[in-house]
Amino acid sequence: MPEFSDGADVTHEAKRDMRIALLAHRRSLTTAERVEAAARVQAELVSLVRRLRPTRMTAYVPVGSEPGGPDLPAVLRAALEPAAELLLPVLRDDLDLDWAAYTDPESLVAAGRGLREPTGPPLGRSAVADAGLVVVPALAVDHRGRRLGRGGGSYDRALARVPVTTVTVALLHDGELVASVPAQPHDRPVRAAITPAGGLRTLAEAPGVGPPASAGRTRAR
Repeated sequence: MPEFSDGADVTHEAKRDMRIALLAHRRSLTTAERVEAAARVQAELVSLVRRLRPTRMTAYVPVGSEPGGPDLPAVLRAALEPAAELLLPVLRDDLDLDWAAYTDPESLVAAGRGLREPTGPPLGRSAVADAGLVVVPALAVDHRGRRLGRGGGSYDRALARVPVTTVTVALLHDGELVASVPAQPHDRPVRAAITPAGGLRTLAEAPGVGPPASAGRTRAR
């Protein structure tokens, strides 16, 4: 995987080049590799959910080769307490994120950009601020929690509304937790990442997640 320095001259071109490389790697994964990776990522995330027991959490529906598998919301819904809320994003025209509750697979509809979104009433952009656990997609994350997304800025805006003490977790494939990613002032870090082989990895001092990254991975199963 390519690496980049922390210099202020990091450009959109550096991000673009890294995205191209990462997306090519994801496309090269076989169906069997994707299925196995999804199962491992789901198991780690379910373990975290059962430990934290959030009354509200957010996640998303992985598409294509994104880690976690398309059934991720159903798996998380089953792991939550019956009264807890699972919110999924609804992409607005301005590329910001609204949120709506997920109840079951039938509550999802096809949306633009290949996404699947909940049909329930929108709860507003600030609904994410009340979540006890926020799960986000990423193409890569580095050991300081800096996240590389697909370039729309949707999750950077959402993460800006999340309190700094909230547990924020990115789901990755193996090889996507890297030494450094290009970052700009508007980019928002995450506090932890999950990879199939490495399990849950704490990237910053996030309460309730696990030991610091220097202590190695933490696996609850």
